[in-house]
Amino acid sequence: MEQAAELRELVNSRDVPADIAMRARIVLWSGEGCRRKDIAELLGVSLPTVDRWKTRYAEHGLAWLEGELPGGAREQVPAQIRARVIALTRMTPPAVTGLSHWSTGELAKYLKRTENVTVSWHYVARIWREENLKPHRNGTFKISKVADVVGLCLAPPGGAVVLSIDENTQIVCHER
Repeated sequence: MEQAAELRELVNSRDVPADIAMRARIVLWSGEGCRRKDIAELLGVSLPTVDRWKTRYAEHGLAWLEGELPGGAREQVPAQIRARVIALTRMTPPAVTGLSHWSTGELAKYLKRTENVTVSWHYVARIWREENLKPHRNGTFKISKVADVVGLCLAPPGGAVVLSIDENTQIVCHER
């Protein structure tokens, strides 16, 4: 194995990330005749992991062990989808959902179901953090709640005291 010295250097260097050193160990030990089962056991990895790194090294050389994989970074979510997540978050969910506010999971499911857009709830949560969106804390105006309270104030049951204390609405009625 012509690159054994380079592999040993990767394995022994303090400046090399642990995952790259592990890949180099797999290839180095394989070249020294160690069984794949023993390599997997010693490194605490699966047999397919041993096979994957041996194959990548055999096909593409040292660069692949160091993480220089083709294709670059994962595809980013388009800006219009991010904007759509933000817009939906700021709106009350449609009545058909039965929700009073969005959760990250429900918003992701809604996008998939209605717009065939697949995003994870993790992605939605990250946008909410970045944009400081907190739909569960928004004091959204609920007309049904107001109607119930006003109805009690205008026509309370006989001899009743009607009090409404709510953190969002400022309606308090007293009947004497």
